[in-house]
Amino acid sequence: QVEELLRGVQRGSADRRGSLRRLRWALQDKETQHKFVRLEGSVRALVGLLTSSQAHVQLEAARCLHELSHATEPAVAEACLPATPYLLTYLSGHSVEFTELCLYTLGNLVVESEAVRKQLLPQGIIPALASCIQSPHEAVLEGLGYVLSQLLQAKEAPEDIVPLVLDSGLLQHMLRLVCSGLKSGIGAAVEFAWCLHYIVCSHVANAALLALGALPALASLLIDVASEMSPGAAEGLELLVCPVLRCLSNLLAEETAGCDVRVLDERLLVALFLILQCLFQEHPFIVQESLWLLNNLTADEPFFCSTLLALDLLPALLQLLPHSQTASVLVLTVLCNIAEKGPAYCQELHRRAALPPPPGTLCGTEALGQYLELLHLLFLHCPEAAADFVRQGGHEALEQQQGSAELAARAQALLHMA
Repeated sequence: QVEELLRGVQRGSADRRGSLRRLRWALQDKETQHKFVRLEGSVRALVGLLTSSQAHVQLEAARCLHELSHATEPAVAEACLPATPYLLTYLSGHSVEFTELCLYTLGNLVVESEAVRKQLLPQGIIPALASCIQSPHEAVLEGLGYVLSQLLQAKEAPEDIVPLVLDSGLLQHMLRLVCSGLKSGIGAAVEFAWCLHYIVCSHVANAALLALGALPALASLLIDVASEMSPGAAEGLELLVCPVLRCLSNLLAEETAGCDVRVLDERLLVALFLILQCLFQEHPFIVQESLWLLNNLTADEPFFCSTLLALDLLPALLQLLPHSQTASVLVLTVLCNIAEKGPAYCQELHRRAALPPPPGTLCGTEALGQYLELLHLLFLHCPEAAADFVRQGGHEALEQQQGSAELAARAQALLHMA
């Protein structure tokens, strides 16, 4: 049957388009994909039709290759290697549908095979993609973001791919498209936001991103996203929020010369808590992402510690303690970040919020360790916090602490302080 489908395509009959359609439907089956690529001249026949002067034949051939690109076996992707120069060439074509098809086919092929990626780089895939970035068509931009995100996840990306992306000038356009996503198209913005995330994680281009003003631009985007949100009416925005939160968190961790003054904006904290309020019920993963950013904002920057206290956001923060083990650790870490800033911050912490729950309500060694660190800082800088802790029976909870020997010793030291 597969051989018959191939003969129908090769014969050049009047119904070649119909033959290609039947082949395309057949290639949705995994076993048929394998049988097809093993047939002599099969892929060569499709490549020949990809260069046809008849647009409808060309499009159907591209659709067949697209079906093959969905295969999860590297062998099928590698059988499609003869098509890659043509797929790259056609990225500069005039048909939006055809360009989009070529982009998604390339994106699928690079996922499964390092051999395909190694061939595409010297063939000029990065310059070819850069030529698409100015396209006015949302569908083309979204497809372009998809290809880049697949390339940038490859294990060889830091050495082989990110430097080429930097040289191509794509970086500034990616940042622009992410930050204009609320106006020009969220689908492309989401894809390029993940691209930026993978680039940040490679640690190769962070200086370039910081020089382009990525921190204030992404912070401003979060503020804009928060202004668009209301509970239950934020469908789809969580897809953009997640990679943007990660980019901001990781870029802040890279900053060695202090936080960019353009990011010191109280609206960023308000936006973060609004996003949490609107999304965490339906999308609980947002809690961890948001708390990572809050941790990095407060770690070295007194401005955000003061603002969190001044805007009375502590109650909202403490409500996240029981959300998950990771959340409890991060909430306590943020509180420690504030307490580390000294006596005035500890007094304000003590004045504005009751102490977090005693160790018995916290699960896990890491959370307990952070809790003890917070008590240590509060007792050290604010003796009245220690007195209140004893008055409320907190010392009894510490005496019952049954964790590791190290934590038990720290708990005993705190009892002496109290």
